[in-house]
Amino acid sequence: MATVRLLADEELSPQAQEVFADIRATRKSEFVNNFWRALANDPATLKRTWESVKQVMGPGVLDSKVKEMIYIAVSIAHSCPYCIHSHTASARSKGMSEEEYRELLAIVGMASETNRLVTALGVPIDEEYQVG
Repeated sequence: MATVRLLADEELSPQAQEVFADIRATRKSEFVNNFWRALANDPATLKRTWESVKQVMGPGVLDSKVKEMIYIAVSIAHSCPYCIHSHTASARSKGMSEEEYRELLAIVGMASETNRLVTALGVPIDEEYQVG
């Protein structure tokens, strides 16, 4: 259950309406998900977050499917069910296959296990891995 109201389009402030219009134009879709509707309660945070997401998840060296898959991995690590679901759907829409998804989950699981082991064992970082 949300801790704030999820605002409908007719409830948006002019600033939030502007951001929603950009979300729709950028994504070429009329759908604006609940994350943005929750953030619309604070138009300044909505705008700042959208601008950052648009920049980071936009065109770059990594292709959009890879970016979504990284987002899934981080969302799993941070236990964010909403982000896991929304970015899995997005990665699938960008061509992530079921085989890629299964391999991603295997990697996330393995990294989680070995991260905990290294932390529990206090393993020092090898000199060869030090940068600089």
